Amino acid sequence: MPITTARTDSGIAIVTVDYPPVNALPSAAWFDLAYVITAAGEDPSTHVVILRSEGRGFNAGVDIKEMQTTTGFGALIGANHGCAAAFSAVYDCPVPVIAAVNGFCVGGGVGLVGNADVIVASDDAYFGLPEVDRGALGAATHLARLVPQHMMRTLYYTAQTVSAQQLLHFGSVYRVVPADELLSAATEVAEMIAKKDTRVIRAAKAAINHIDPVDVKTSYRLEQGYTFELNLAGVSDEHRDAFVATGKAVGDS
Repeated sequence: MPITTARTDSGIAIVTVDYPPVNALPSAAWFDLAYVITAAGEDPSTHVVILRSEGRGFNAGVDIKEMQTTTGFGALIGANHGCAAAFSAVYDCPVPVIAAVNGFCVGGGVGLVGNADVIVASDDAYFGLPEVDRGALGAATHLARLVPQHMMRTLYYTAQTVSAQQLLHFGSVYRVVPADELLSAATEVAEMIAKKDTRVIRAAKAAINHIDPVDVKTSYRLEQGYTFELNLAGVSDEHRDAFVATGKAVGDS
């Protein structure tokens, strides 16, 4: 199964995504991920959720090839709605969500991680938004939760990435460990949370969300509105077609 859930006796739900080759999710999979995370959090026996991936990287965003091989805008709209649903599921999960990030975390991956409560990363992990190179926008809302404001703008405009070590310096990543220690490191902090009274932790999650200075769901949907404009103008297709054909952004040699 591409998305699975395993449970420990201490109340940890481990949600694993496995979409070879790079965990670029088709539109339906984003909705599936939202459903799995929501179901895990709503289970009263769950004290904390770990979100992780198998394979070369944590998440490569949406499946652009699906968009470019599907007639009409169904796949595009599905991906936008699916990403919004998955990001919201992480944010609204009644219990803390720990993101265990290996390798690349780009595009939609940043949306998931930016809405998580705790981030543990492998020492080869890196994060970024290639959106402008794909003729799209989105997840600046979530990148802004990982890096300072001017760094976010620089990374966004240039489509550069930031390393796990840099995020550790900024304080958004809790720990950086070798890749083979990633799950155990995530489980270690999950166990610390799981030992607490889940009634108190669930109240704490709700309280922290309510005092959040940014409405992440509304902010992200506003970003998506600009993406729809770029699609209507034909700009996005130009960039996505170039990426599917060459694997490179428009203007790259």
